[in-house]
Amino acid sequence: MSSSTRARIILHCDLDAFYPSCEIHRDPSLKGKPLIVGADPKNGKGRGVVTSCSYEARKFGVRSGMPISMAWKLCPQGIFVPPDFELYGETSERVMDIMRGFADIFEQTSIDEAYMDVSKRCKTYDDAKVLASNLKQSLKEREGLTVSVGISPSKSISKMASDMQKPDGLTLVQPEEVDKLLEPLPVNKISGVGKKTTEFLQNKGIETIGQLREVEAKKLTDWFGKDSEQDHGPGCSRVSKSRGSRQTLRRKLVVSYCGDQSPVRRVRNVYP
Repeated sequence: MSSSTRARIILHCDLDAFYPSCEIHRDPSLKGKPLIVGADPKNGKGRGVVTSCSYEARKFGVRSGMPISMAWKLCPQGIFVPPDFELYGETSERVMDIMRGFADIFEQTSIDEAYMDVSKRCKTYDDAKVLASNLKQSLKEREGLTVSVGISPSKSISKMASDMQKPDGLTLVQPEEVDKLLEPLPVNKISGVGKKTTEFLQNKGIETIGQLREVEAKKLTDWFGKDSEQDHGPGCSRVSKSRGSRQTLRRKLVVSYCGDQSPVRRVRNVYP
């Protein structure tokens, strides 16, 4: 298969517990402890929320966005530190520069996530797995951070894959494995398909992505409204060069992660 027709090779990189990891890299004595980044808990009377927390804190039920007072009740032995966004921003810049050096086309989608198209430099998915391993090692050695990586033919599937073996995971989904992976997954695994859409689909007897795929396009349109073929057509699964000096995976093409995408488009674009 020629490079122009073979399946693309897309990586999704998601830094593990990024804010706490930055704090631990600065102060190694925090490693292995329930670390909670957020507002001052003031012995359980504090206001504000948890910005992020380490995996050790998550074992106690602490989660991002949780009221800091609740986090204190769940984990009073936790170590609470205020967020240092300057530190996180500077670290992110260095990390993204490292990632960029491994990519043909690169898109940073948040302070701790990015997509990489490596279709040119990697002839096979096994090559991409080696590249991802080298990237993970480089980030660990240079920044003391771990990253979970998903590899697949599309951005949406790579996003799902990166979440399957966190933390410090590496999940490869070959093109021929896509159906087997997606079919049993619940529909809310499609990023951007929220609670209301999930409940609507469940009321229609649709629980899994595989079941959803079998629904006729017209029926989806009847349910969710007209969807422009131009908007969700071939261009929505491809990558393109930015106008600047760096190449980028266009932000608007992050399937299922853009707020203005209809449920129809999200559903159709899950498969590469």
